[in-house]
Amino acid sequence: MTLEFIDLENLTVSPLNVRKYGAKDCADLVNSIRALGLLQPLLVLKTETGYDVVAGQRRLNACRIIAGEHDIEPLPCLVMTAQDDASAIEASLAENIERLPMDEVDQYKAFAKLVKEGRSPEDIAQSFGITARMVAQRLALGRLHGPILTAYRKNELHARDVRSLTMASMSQQKAWWALVKDKAEYAPTGQRLKDWLFGGAHIPVSNALFDVEASDLTIVSDLFGEDSYFADCEAFWPLQNAAIAQEAERYRSKGWADVVVMDVGERFASWDHRKINKEEGGKVFISCTAQGAVEYHAGYLTFAEAKRLDSAKEGTVSAPKPELTKAAQNYVDLHRHAALRADLSGQSTTALRLIAAHMMAGSSLWQVEAHPQSAAKPEIADSLAHNTAHQALEAERAAIKELLGLADKDGLLESRAVYTPRPSITEIFAKLQSVEDTEVLRILTFLMVDSLSIHSPLIDTLGEELGTDVMAHWTPDATFIDLIRDKQVLNAMIGELAGETAAKEHVTATAKTQKAVLKAFLDGTRSPAQENWTPRYMAFPQGSYRTPCDETREDGGEGNPSLPNAV
Repeated sequence: MTLEFIDLENLTVSPLNVRKYGAKDCADLVNSIRALGLLQPLLVLKTETGYDVVAGQRRLNACRIIAGEHDIEPLPCLVMTAQDDASAIEASLAENIERLPMDEVDQYKAFAKLVKEGRSPEDIAQSFGITARMVAQRLALGRLHGPILTAYRKNELHARDVRSLTMASMSQQKAWWALVKDKAEYAPTGQRLKDWLFGGAHIPVSNALFDVEASDLTIVSDLFGEDSYFADCEAFWPLQNAAIAQEAERYRSKGWADVVVMDVGERFASWDHRKINKEEGGKVFISCTAQGAVEYHAGYLTFAEAKRLDSAKEGTVSAPKPELTKAAQNYVDLHRHAALRADLSGQSTTALRLIAAHMMAGSSLWQVEAHPQSAAKPEIADSLAHNTAHQALEAERAAIKELLGLADKDGLLESRAVYTPRPSITEIFAKLQSVEDTEVLRILTFLMVDSLSIHSPLIDTLGEELGTDVMAHWTPDATFIDLIRDKQVLNAMIGELAGETAAKEHVTATAKTQKAVLKAFLDGTRSPAQENWTPRYMAFPQGSYRTPCDETREDGGEGNPSLPNAV
Protein backbone atom coordinates (compact mmCIF):
# COMPACT_ATOMS: atom_id res chain seq x y z
CA MET A 1 0.00 0.00 0.00
CA THR A 2 1.11 3.55 -0.73
CA LEU A 3 0.19 6.72 1.14
CA GLU A 4 -1.38 9.43 -1.03
CA PHE A 5 -3.23 12.68 -0.29
CA ILE A 6 -6.50 12.67 -2.27
CA ASP A 7 -9.08 15.43 -2.75
CA LEU A 8 -12.41 14.83 -1.07
CA GLU A 9 -14.41 15.01 -4.33
CA ASN A 10 -12.43 12.05 -5.73
CA LEU A 11 -13.47 9.73 -2.87
CA THR A 12 -16.60 7.54 -2.84
CA VAL A 13 -17.74 4.67 -0.61
CA SER A 14 -16.75 1.22 -1.91
CA PRO A 15 -19.42 -1.50 -2.18
CA LEU A 16 -16.87 -3.72 -0.40
CA ASN A 17 -17.12 -1.65 2.82
CA VAL A 18 -18.58 -3.91 5.54
CA ARG A 19 -20.23 -1.10 7.53
CA LYS A 20 -23.78 -0.97 6.17
CA TYR A 21 -25.51 0.80 9.05
CA GLY A 22 -24.57 3.75 11.20
CA ALA A 23 -22.08 5.34 8.80
CA LYS A 24 -24.03 8.61 8.76
CA ASP A 25 -23.97 8.78 12.54
CA CYS A 26 -20.66 10.56 12.77
CA ALA A 27 -21.31 13.63 14.91
CA ASP A 28 -18.76 12.35 17.46
CA LEU A 29 -16.03 12.25 14.77
CA VAL A 30 -16.77 15.76 13.49
CA ASN A 31 -15.64 17.40 16.74
CA SER A 32 -12.57 15.15 16.97
CA ILE A 33 -11.44 15.83 13.39
CA ARG A 34 -12.05 19.57 13.80
CA ALA A 35 -9.83 19.62 16.88
CA LEU A 36 -7.10 17.12 15.95
CA GLY A 37 -7.40 16.55 12.21
CA LEU A 38 -7.74 13.15 10.50
CA LEU A 39 -5.37 11.01 12.57
CA GLN A 40 -5.80 7.74 10.66
CA PRO A 41 -5.67 7.48 6.84
CA LEU A 42 -8.62 6.13 4.89
CA LEU A 43 -8.18 2.73 3.23
CA VAL A 44 -9.05 3.06 -0.50
CA LEU A 45 -9.03 1.20 -3.83
CA LYS A 46 -8.19 3.02 -7.08
CA THR A 47 -10.91 2.87 -9.77
CA GLU A 48 -11.26 4.23 -13.31
CA THR A 49 -13.06 7.35 -12.05
CA GLY A 50 -11.39 7.91 -8.68
CA TYR A 51 -11.02 6.06 -5.37
CA ASP A 52 -13.41 3.81 -3.41
CA VAL A 53 -13.20 4.00 0.41
CA VAL A 54 -12.97 0.44 1.79
CA ALA A 55 -12.48 1.40 5.47
CA GLY A 56 -13.22 4.81 6.99
CA GLN A 57 -16.72 5.57 5.73
CA ARG A 58 -17.69 7.47 8.91
CA ARG A 59 -14.49 9.52 8.79
CA LEU A 60 -15.24 10.32 5.14
CA ASN A 61 -18.75 11.50 6.02
CA ALA A 62 -17.41 13.60 8.90
CA CYS A 63 -14.90 15.27 6.54
CA ARG A 64 -17.70 16.05 4.09
CA ILE A 65 -19.61 17.81 6.87
CA ILE A 66 -16.55 19.87 7.75
CA ALA A 67 -15.95 20.63 4.03
CA GLY A 68 -19.41 22.14 3.91
CA GLU A 69 -18.25 24.73 6.45
CA HIS A 70 -14.83 25.62 4.99
CA ASP A 71 -12.21 24.36 2.57
CA ILE A 72 -10.49 21.14 3.59
CA GLU A 73 -7.03 19.82 2.70
CA PRO A 74 -6.64 16.56 0.69
CA LEU A 75 -7.14 13.54 2.96
CA PRO A 76 -4.37 11.01 3.76
CA CYS A 77 -5.27 7.64 2.14
CA LEU A 78 -3.63 4.22 1.99
CA VAL A 79 -4.13 2.95 -1.59
CA MET A 80 -4.60 -0.81 -2.01
CA THR A 81 -4.13 -2.97 -5.09
CA ALA A 82 -7.24 -2.79 -7.24
CA GLN A 83 -7.30 -6.53 -7.95
CA ASP A 84 -7.25 -7.67 -4.31
CA ASP A 85 -10.97 -7.54 -3.41
CA ALA A 86 -10.64 -10.22 -0.68
CA SER A 87 -7.91 -8.23 1.03
CA ALA A 88 -10.10 -5.13 0.83
CA ILE A 89 -13.00 -6.86 2.61
CA GLU A 90 -10.66 -8.27 5.30
CA ALA A 91 -9.10 -4.86 5.83
CA SER A 92 -12.50 -3.21 6.17
CA LEU A 93 -13.64 -5.80 8.70
CA ALA A 94 -10.45 -5.48 10.74
CA GLU A 95 -10.72 -1.69 10.66
CA ASN A 96 -14.25 -1.71 12.12
CA ILE A 97 -13.56 -4.42 14.68
CA GLU A 98 -10.49 -2.57 15.96
CA ARG A 99 -12.61 0.54 16.33
CA LEU A 100 -14.97 -1.05 18.88
CA PRO A 101 -15.14 1.34 21.89
CA MET A 102 -13.36 0.74 25.18
CA ASP A 103 -15.53 -0.58 28.01
CA GLU A 104 -17.10 1.90 30.43
CA VAL A 105 -14.57 1.35 33.22
CA ASP A 106 -11.62 1.98 30.86
CA GLN A 107 -13.31 5.14 29.66
CA TYR A 108 -13.93 6.27 33.26
CA LYS A 109 -10.28 5.75 34.17
CA ALA A 110 -9.08 7.62 31.07
CA PHE A 111 -11.45 10.53 31.66
CA ALA A 112 -10.57 10.63 35.38
CA LYS A 113 -6.89 11.04 34.53
CA LEU A 114 -7.70 13.96 32.23
CA VAL A 115 -9.83 15.60 34.92
CA LYS A 116 -6.95 15.19 37.36
CA GLU A 117 -4.75 17.02 34.85
CA GLY A 118 -7.18 19.95 34.86
CA ARG A 119 -9.41 19.15 31.90
CA SER A 120 -13.12 19.91 32.28
CA PRO A 121 -15.83 17.39 31.21
CA GLU A 122 -16.78 19.81 28.41
CA ASP A 123 -13.19 19.89 27.12
CA ILE A 124 -13.00 16.09 27.23
CA ALA A 125 -16.30 15.78 25.37
CA GLN A 126 -15.14 18.13 22.62
CA SER A 127 -11.79 16.38 22.23
CA PHE A 128 -13.33 12.93 21.85
CA GLY A 129 -16.33 14.05 19.85
CA ILE A 130 -18.87 12.86 22.47
CA THR A 131 -21.45 14.59 24.66
CA ALA A 132 -20.68 16.12 28.05
CA ARG A 133 -23.48 13.95 29.51
CA MET A 134 -21.62 10.81 28.39
CA VAL A 135 -18.45 12.05 30.09
CA ALA A 136 -20.48 12.70 33.29
CA GLN A 137 -21.92 9.17 33.07
CA ARG A 138 -18.48 7.60 32.90
CA LEU A 139 -17.11 9.79 35.70
CA ALA A 140 -20.10 8.75 37.84
CA LEU A 141 -18.58 5.27 38.00
CA GLY A 142 -15.93 6.82 40.23
CA ARG A 143 -18.54 7.15 42.97
CA LEU A 144 -18.91 3.37 43.17
CA HIS A 145 -17.70 1.26 46.08
CA GLY A 146 -14.43 -0.41 44.97
CA PRO A 147 -15.63 -4.05 45.08
CA ILE A 148 -18.75 -3.13 43.09
CA LEU A 149 -16.64 -1.51 40.36
CA THR A 150 -14.36 -4.56 40.24
CA ALA A 151 -17.31 -6.95 39.99
CA TYR A 152 -18.80 -4.84 37.20
CA ARG A 153 -15.48 -4.96 35.33
CA LYS A 154 -15.62 -8.77 35.55
CA ASN A 155 -19.18 -8.78 34.13
CA GLU A 156 -20.53 -10.14 37.42
CA LEU A 157 -23.07 -7.30 37.78
CA HIS A 158 -25.70 -6.04 35.38
CA ALA A 159 -25.00 -2.59 33.93
CA ARG A 160 -28.56 -1.53 34.87
CA ASP A 161 -27.90 -2.20 38.56
CA VAL A 162 -24.49 -0.47 38.52
CA ARG A 163 -26.05 2.62 36.99
CA SER A 164 -28.71 2.68 39.72
CA LEU A 165 -25.99 2.38 42.37
CA THR A 166 -24.28 5.54 41.09
CA MET A 167 -27.23 7.40 42.67
CA ALA A 168 -26.69 5.70 46.06
CA SER A 169 -24.67 6.94 49.01
CA MET A 170 -21.47 5.07 49.89
CA SER A 171 -23.15 3.56 52.98
CA GLN A 172 -26.02 2.27 50.83
CA GLN A 173 -23.57 0.79 48.34
CA LYS A 174 -21.65 -1.00 51.09
CA ALA A 175 -24.90 -2.32 52.60
CA TRP A 176 -26.02 -3.60 49.18
CA TRP A 177 -22.64 -5.23 48.51
CA ALA A 178 -22.87 -6.98 51.90
CA LEU A 179 -26.20 -8.47 50.78
CA VAL A 180 -24.59 -9.62 47.52
CA LYS A 181 -21.80 -11.40 49.38
CA ASP A 182 -24.10 -12.98 51.98
CA LYS A 183 -25.56 -16.12 50.40
CA ALA A 184 -28.30 -16.21 53.05
CA GLU A 185 -29.56 -12.75 52.09
CA TYR A 186 -31.26 -11.32 49.01
CA ALA A 187 -29.73 -8.36 47.19
CA PRO A 188 -32.42 -6.43 45.26
CA THR A 189 -31.84 -5.85 41.56
CA GLY A 190 -33.58 -4.07 38.72
CA GLN A 191 -36.73 -2.19 39.73
CA ARG A 192 -36.52 -3.55 43.29
CA LEU A 193 -33.05 -2.03 43.68
CA LYS A 194 -34.39 1.44 42.87
CA ASP A 195 -37.23 0.92 45.36
CA TRP A 196 -34.68 -0.22 47.97
CA LEU A 197 -32.47 2.82 47.40
CA PHE A 198 -35.35 5.30 47.64
CA GLY A 199 -37.08 3.76 50.65
CA GLY A 200 -39.88 1.80 48.99
CA ALA A 201 -40.74 3.93 45.97
CA HIS A 202 -38.64 5.97 43.59
CA ILE A 203 -40.64 9.10 42.88
CA PRO A 204 -39.70 11.05 39.74
CA VAL A 205 -39.54 14.82 40.12
CA SER A 206 -41.76 15.10 37.03
CA ASN A 207 -44.70 13.66 39.05
CA ALA A 208 -44.73 16.52 41.58
CA LEU A 209 -47.77 18.83 41.52
CA PHE A 210 -46.03 21.38 43.75
CA ASP A 211 -43.19 23.84 43.16
CA VAL A 212 -40.15 21.57 43.47
CA GLU A 213 -37.62 24.40 43.56
CA ALA A 214 -39.45 26.16 46.38
CA SER A 215 -39.85 22.92 48.35
CA ASP A 216 -36.10 22.60 49.08
CA LEU A 217 -36.41 18.80 48.83
CA THR A 218 -33.22 16.92 47.96
CA ILE A 219 -33.13 15.71 44.35
CA VAL A 220 -31.06 12.78 43.06
CA SER A 221 -30.27 12.91 39.34
CA ASP A 222 -30.16 9.81 37.15
CA LEU A 223 -27.31 10.40 34.69
CA PHE A 224 -28.28 7.29 32.72
CA GLY A 225 -31.98 8.14 32.34
CA GLU A 226 -34.23 11.09 31.74
CA ASP A 227 -35.63 11.49 35.28
CA SER A 228 -34.47 12.84 38.59
CA TYR A 229 -35.87 11.50 41.86
CA PHE A 230 -36.78 12.73 45.36
CA ALA A 231 -34.27 11.46 47.90
CA ASP A 232 -36.85 11.54 50.73
CA CYS A 233 -40.19 9.99 49.77
CA GLU A 234 -41.75 10.75 53.15
CA ALA A 235 -41.07 14.46 52.70
CA PHE A 236 -42.63 14.32 49.23
CA TRP A 237 -46.08 13.04 50.21
CA PRO A 238 -47.33 15.86 52.53
CA LEU A 239 -46.60 18.39 49.76
CA GLN A 240 -48.14 16.18 47.06
CA ASN A 241 -51.22 15.50 49.24
CA ALA A 242 -51.72 19.21 49.83
CA ALA A 243 -51.55 19.82 46.08
CA ILE A 244 -54.04 16.99 45.44
CA ALA A 245 -56.40 18.45 48.05
CA GLN A 246 -56.15 21.82 46.31
CA GLU A 247 -57.00 20.19 42.97
CA ALA A 248 -59.96 18.43 44.58
CA GLU A 249 -61.29 21.75 45.89
CA ARG A 250 -60.87 23.26 42.43
CA TYR A 251 -63.07 20.54 40.94
CA ARG A 252 -65.67 21.00 43.70
CA SER A 253 -65.78 24.74 43.06
CA LYS A 254 -66.67 23.96 39.45
CA GLY A 255 -69.86 22.23 40.54
CA TRP A 256 -68.97 18.53 40.51
CA ALA A 257 -71.18 16.43 42.80
CA ASP A 258 -68.20 14.99 44.65
CA VAL A 259 -64.47 14.46 44.33
CA VAL A 260 -63.20 11.07 45.49
CA VAL A 261 -59.48 10.91 46.34
CA MET A 262 -58.52 7.25 45.97
CA ASP A 263 -55.91 5.45 48.06
CA VAL A 264 -52.34 5.67 46.80
CA GLY A 265 -51.75 2.75 44.46
CA GLU A 266 -55.46 2.05 43.97
CA ARG A 267 -56.23 1.72 40.29
CA PHE A 268 -59.19 3.49 38.72
CA ALA A 269 -61.04 0.84 36.68
CA SER A 270 -63.10 2.67 34.07
CA TRP A 271 -64.92 -0.56 33.24
CA ASP A 272 -66.36 -0.59 36.78
CA HIS A 273 -67.82 2.90 36.34
CA ARG A 274 -70.38 4.55 34.13
CA LYS A 275 -69.70 7.84 32.39
CA ILE A 276 -72.00 10.52 33.86
CA ASN A 277 -71.73 14.23 33.08
CA LYS A 278 -71.41 16.89 35.75
CA GLU A 279 -74.98 18.17 35.39
CA GLU A 280 -76.41 14.71 36.09
CA GLY A 281 -74.33 14.12 39.22
CA GLY A 282 -71.05 12.75 37.89
CA LYS A 283 -68.10 12.63 40.24
CA VAL A 284 -64.38 13.18 39.83
CA PHE A 285 -62.05 10.36 40.88
CA ILE A 286 -58.42 11.27 41.59
CA SER A 287 -55.97 8.37 41.50
CA CYS A 288 -52.31 8.43 42.50
CA THR A 289 -49.64 5.77 41.94
CA ALA A 290 -46.99 4.80 44.49
CA GLN A 291 -44.58 6.86 42.38
CA GLY A 292 -46.74 9.98 42.87
CA ALA A 293 -48.25 10.14 39.35
CA VAL A 294 -51.71 11.73 39.61
CA GLU A 295 -54.59 11.18 37.19
CA TYR A 296 -58.02 12.82 37.12
CA HIS A 297 -61.10 10.88 35.99
CA ALA A 298 -63.92 13.38 35.63
CA GLY A 299 -67.55 12.46 35.03
CA TYR A 300 -67.96 8.94 36.47
CA LEU A 301 -70.12 7.04 38.94
CA THR A 302 -69.78 3.47 40.14
CA PHE A 303 -72.41 1.18 38.66
CA ALA A 304 -74.11 0.96 42.08
CA GLU A 305 -74.28 4.76 42.32
CA ALA A 306 -75.50 5.03 38.74
CA LYS A 307 -78.23 2.49 39.49
CA ARG A 308 -79.38 4.51 42.50
CA LEU A 309 -79.40 7.60 40.29
CA ASP A 310 -81.57 5.79 37.75
CA SER A 311 -83.93 4.69 40.51
CA ALA A 312 -84.23 8.25 41.78
CA LYS A 313 -85.14 9.44 38.29
CA GLU A 314 -87.83 6.75 38.10
CA GLY A 315 -89.24 7.77 41.48
CA THR A 316 -87.90 4.80 43.42
CA VAL A 317 -85.18 5.10 46.03
CA SER A 318 -82.76 2.23 46.67
CA ALA A 319 -81.27 1.65 50.10
CA PRO A 320 -78.03 3.64 50.61
CA LYS A 321 -74.85 1.84 51.53
CA PRO A 322 -74.59 1.29 55.32
CA GLU A 323 -72.07 3.43 57.14
CA LEU A 324 -70.65 0.46 59.05
CA THR A 325 -69.72 -2.95 57.71
CA LYS A 326 -71.23 -6.06 59.28
CA ALA A 327 -68.12 -6.68 61.35
CA ALA A 328 -67.90 -3.06 62.55
CA GLN A 329 -71.60 -3.02 63.49
CA ASN A 330 -71.12 -6.31 65.33
CA TYR A 331 -68.22 -4.81 67.27
CA VAL A 332 -70.21 -1.71 68.22
CA ASP A 333 -73.30 -3.75 69.18
CA LEU A 334 -71.35 -6.11 71.44
CA HIS A 335 -69.58 -3.36 73.40
CA ARG A 336 -72.74 -1.24 73.82
CA HIS A 337 -74.67 -4.35 74.80
CA ALA A 338 -72.05 -5.28 77.40
CA ALA A 339 -72.04 -1.81 78.96
CA LEU A 340 -75.84 -1.69 79.13
CA ARG A 341 -76.10 -5.14 80.71
CA ALA A 342 -73.59 -4.13 83.38
CA ASP A 343 -75.76 -1.16 84.32
CA LEU A 344 -78.95 -3.24 84.20
CA SER A 345 -77.45 -5.84 86.53
CA GLY A 346 -77.95 -3.53 89.51
CA GLN A 347 -81.49 -2.46 88.57
CA SER A 348 -83.71 -5.18 90.05
CA THR A 349 -86.90 -3.15 89.78
CA THR A 350 -86.32 -2.45 86.12
CA ALA A 351 -85.40 -6.07 85.52
CA LEU A 352 -88.67 -7.35 87.04
CA ARG A 353 -90.66 -5.08 84.79
CA LEU A 354 -88.65 -6.22 81.78
CA ILE A 355 -89.49 -9.81 82.70
CA ALA A 356 -93.16 -8.91 82.69
CA ALA A 357 -92.82 -7.20 79.31
CA HIS A 358 -91.08 -10.23 77.89
CA MET A 359 -93.78 -12.54 79.23
CA MET A 360 -96.51 -10.46 77.64
CA ALA A 361 -94.93 -9.47 74.32
CA GLY A 362 -92.48 -12.26 73.83
CA SER A 363 -88.91 -12.06 72.62
CA SER A 364 -86.68 -13.89 70.21
CA LEU A 365 -84.68 -15.02 73.24
CA TRP A 366 -87.47 -15.54 75.76
CA GLN A 367 -86.64 -19.04 76.81
CA VAL A 368 -84.23 -17.61 79.34
CA GLU A 369 -81.34 -18.44 77.04
CA ALA A 370 -78.04 -16.68 77.58
CA HIS A 371 -77.18 -14.39 74.70
CA PRO A 372 -74.62 -16.30 72.52
CA GLN A 373 -72.23 -13.31 72.39
CA SER A 374 -70.97 -14.52 69.01
CA ALA A 375 -68.18 -12.38 67.54
CA ALA A 376 -67.73 -11.98 63.77
CA LYS A 377 -63.95 -12.14 64.08
CA PRO A 378 -61.48 -13.59 66.64
CA GLU A 379 -60.04 -10.14 67.33
CA ILE A 380 -63.52 -8.87 68.25
CA ALA A 381 -63.91 -11.74 70.74
CA ASP A 382 -60.51 -10.87 72.21
CA SER A 383 -61.47 -7.21 72.52
CA LEU A 384 -64.76 -8.10 74.25
CA ALA A 385 -62.89 -10.31 76.72
CA HIS A 386 -61.07 -7.18 77.96
CA ASN A 387 -64.31 -5.23 78.45
CA THR A 388 -64.77 -4.77 82.22
CA ALA A 389 -68.57 -4.88 81.87
CA HIS A 390 -68.34 -8.26 80.17
CA GLN A 391 -65.93 -9.44 82.86
CA ALA A 392 -68.29 -8.25 85.61
CA LEU A 393 -71.20 -10.21 84.16
CA GLU A 394 -69.09 -13.36 83.92
CA ALA A 395 -68.08 -12.89 87.56
CA GLU A 396 -71.77 -12.59 88.49
CA ARG A 397 -72.51 -15.79 86.56
CA ALA A 398 -69.86 -17.65 88.58
CA ALA A 399 -71.13 -16.17 91.84
CA ILE A 400 -74.72 -17.33 91.21
CA LYS A 401 -73.55 -20.84 90.31
CA GLU A 402 -71.56 -20.85 93.57
CA LEU A 403 -74.63 -19.56 95.44
CA LEU A 404 -76.69 -22.46 94.12
CA GLY A 405 -73.95 -24.96 94.82
CA LEU A 406 -73.67 -25.78 91.11
CA ALA A 407 -70.23 -24.34 90.34
CA ASP A 408 -69.05 -27.68 89.03
CA LYS A 409 -72.02 -28.07 86.69
CA ASP A 410 -71.73 -27.15 83.01
CA GLY A 411 -74.76 -25.95 81.09
CA LEU A 412 -76.23 -23.87 83.93
CA LEU A 413 -76.65 -20.19 83.02
CA GLU A 414 -74.60 -20.89 79.87
CA SER A 415 -75.33 -20.23 76.21
CA ARG A 416 -77.05 -23.23 74.59
CA ALA A 417 -74.56 -22.81 71.73
CA VAL A 418 -72.25 -25.14 73.66
CA TYR A 419 -74.88 -27.90 73.44
CA THR A 420 -74.28 -29.02 77.05
CA PRO A 421 -77.32 -30.51 78.90
CA ARG A 422 -78.49 -28.36 81.79
CA PRO A 423 -79.09 -29.73 85.26
CA SER A 424 -82.63 -31.07 85.79
CA ILE A 425 -85.35 -28.65 86.80
CA THR A 426 -85.98 -30.61 90.02
CA GLU A 427 -82.34 -30.26 91.05
CA ILE A 428 -82.40 -26.49 90.41
CA PHE A 429 -85.74 -26.16 92.27
CA ALA A 430 -84.30 -27.94 95.26
CA LYS A 431 -81.38 -25.53 95.34
CA LEU A 432 -83.68 -22.48 95.04
CA GLN A 433 -85.74 -23.69 98.03
CA SER A 434 -82.80 -22.90 100.29
CA VAL A 435 -82.16 -19.43 98.85
CA GLU A 436 -83.51 -16.18 100.31
CA ASP A 437 -86.02 -14.12 98.30
CA THR A 438 -83.48 -11.34 97.79
CA GLU A 439 -81.10 -13.84 96.18
CA VAL A 440 -83.90 -15.15 93.94
CA LEU A 441 -84.48 -11.57 92.79
CA ARG A 442 -80.75 -11.30 92.09
CA ILE A 443 -80.93 -14.48 90.00
CA LEU A 444 -83.97 -13.23 88.08
CA THR A 445 -82.21 -9.96 87.38
CA PHE A 446 -79.20 -11.81 85.99
CA LEU A 447 -81.39 -14.03 83.83
CA MET A 448 -83.06 -10.93 82.36
CA VAL A 449 -79.72 -9.31 81.68
CA ASP A 450 -78.34 -12.48 80.10
CA SER A 451 -81.38 -12.91 77.83
CA LEU A 452 -81.53 -9.32 76.57
CA SER A 453 -81.35 -9.44 72.77
CA ILE A 454 -78.48 -7.46 71.24
CA HIS A 455 -80.79 -6.23 68.46
CA SER A 456 -83.65 -5.21 70.72
CA PRO A 457 -85.06 -1.70 70.12
CA LEU A 458 -84.85 -1.34 73.91
CA ILE A 459 -81.03 -1.09 73.78
CA ASP A 460 -80.94 2.63 72.99
CA THR A 461 -83.97 3.40 75.19
CA LEU A 462 -82.49 1.68 78.23
CA GLY A 463 -78.99 3.05 77.65
CA GLU A 464 -80.35 6.60 77.53
CA GLU A 465 -82.59 6.08 80.55
CA LEU A 466 -79.84 4.51 82.66
CA GLY A 467 -77.19 6.97 81.49
CA THR A 468 -74.96 4.10 80.45
CA ASP A 469 -71.37 5.14 79.79
CA VAL A 470 -69.61 2.63 77.50
CA MET A 471 -66.29 4.32 78.30
CA ALA A 472 -66.52 3.22 81.93
CA HIS A 473 -65.95 -0.35 80.74
CA TRP A 474 -64.27 -0.06 77.36
CA THR A 475 -61.25 1.71 75.90
CA PRO A 476 -60.95 2.36 72.14
CA ASP A 477 -58.52 -0.21 70.76
CA ALA A 478 -56.76 -1.14 67.51
CA THR A 479 -59.45 -3.68 66.62
CA PHE A 480 -62.11 -0.97 66.68
CA ILE A 481 -60.05 1.29 64.41
CA ASP A 482 -59.19 -1.56 62.00
CA LEU A 483 -62.87 -2.36 61.48
CA ILE A 484 -63.71 1.15 60.24
CA ARG A 485 -63.44 1.22 56.45
CA ASP A 486 -64.94 4.61 55.59
CA LYS A 487 -62.18 7.22 55.04
CA GLN A 488 -64.59 10.10 55.75
CA VAL A 489 -65.46 8.57 59.12
CA LEU A 490 -61.77 8.01 59.96
CA ASN A 491 -60.96 11.60 59.04
CA ALA A 492 -63.81 12.86 61.25
CA MET A 493 -62.41 10.81 64.15
CA ILE A 494 -58.99 12.40 63.59
CA GLY A 495 -60.73 15.76 63.79
CA GLU A 496 -62.20 14.84 67.18
CA LEU A 497 -58.91 13.51 68.56
CA ALA A 498 -56.40 15.88 66.99
CA GLY A 499 -58.36 18.90 65.86
CA GLU A 500 -59.66 20.31 62.58
CA THR A 501 -56.19 21.23 61.25
CA ALA A 502 -54.93 17.67 61.58
CA ALA A 503 -58.06 16.37 59.86
CA LYS A 504 -57.49 18.66 56.90
CA GLU A 505 -53.84 17.58 56.67
CA HIS A 506 -54.91 13.94 56.37
CA VAL A 507 -57.95 14.34 54.13
CA THR A 508 -56.13 12.78 51.17
CA ALA A 509 -54.27 10.16 53.17
CA THR A 510 -55.06 6.49 52.72
CA ALA A 511 -57.32 4.71 55.20
CA LYS A 512 -54.21 2.86 56.42
CA THR A 513 -52.44 6.13 57.22
CA GLN A 514 -55.53 7.60 58.92
CA LYS A 515 -55.84 4.48 61.06
CA ALA A 516 -52.16 4.72 62.02
CA VAL A 517 -52.74 8.32 63.18
CA LEU A 518 -55.73 7.29 65.31
CA LYS A 519 -53.82 4.38 66.84
CA ALA A 520 -50.99 6.74 67.78
CA PHE A 521 -53.47 8.68 69.93
CA LEU A 522 -54.89 5.51 71.46
CA ASP A 523 -51.51 3.99 72.45
CA GLY A 524 -50.20 7.26 73.92
CA THR A 525 -47.67 8.04 71.19
CA ARG A 526 -49.49 11.32 70.52
CA SER A 527 -51.52 13.46 72.91
CA PRO A 528 -55.17 13.97 71.93
CA ALA A 529 -56.81 17.36 71.81
CA GLN A 530 -59.89 15.80 73.40
CA GLU A 531 -59.45 13.72 76.57
CA ASN A 532 -61.73 10.75 77.30
CA TRP A 533 -62.77 10.57 73.66
CA THR A 534 -66.06 8.72 73.09
CA PRO A 535 -66.70 7.57 69.50
CA ARG A 536 -70.21 8.55 68.41
CA TYR A 537 -71.04 4.92 67.72
CA MET A 538 -70.61 4.10 71.42
CA ALA A 539 -73.10 6.72 72.62
CA PHE A 540 -76.72 6.16 73.66
CA PRO A 541 -78.51 6.69 71.37
CA GLN A 542 -75.92 5.64 68.76
CA GLY A 543 -74.48 8.55 66.74
CA SER A 544 -73.12 8.80 63.22
CA TYR A 545 -70.26 10.55 61.43
CA ARG A 546 -71.41 10.61 57.86
CA THR A 547 -75.01 9.76 56.98
CA PRO A 548 -78.50 9.95 58.44
CA CYS A 549 -79.00 6.86 60.57
CA ASP A 550 -82.28 5.62 59.10
CA GLU A 551 -80.42 3.14 56.89
CA THR A 552 -80.77 -0.60 56.80
CA ARG A 553 -77.80 -2.31 58.39
CA GLU A 554 -75.70 -4.77 56.45
CA ASP A 555 -76.44 -7.60 58.88
CA GLY A 556 -80.19 -7.31 58.27
CA GLY A 557 -80.85 -6.06 61.79
CA GLU A 558 -83.13 -3.17 62.58
CA GLY A 559 -81.82 0.31 62.03
CA ASN A 560 -81.86 3.15 64.53
CA PRO A 561 -84.28 5.77 63.17
CA SER A 562 -83.84 7.91 66.27
CA LEU A 563 -80.11 8.50 65.73
CA PRO A 564 -79.11 12.09 64.87
CA ASN A 565 -77.51 13.06 61.60
CA ALA A 566 -74.01 13.88 62.75
CA VAL A 567 -72.72 14.97 59.33
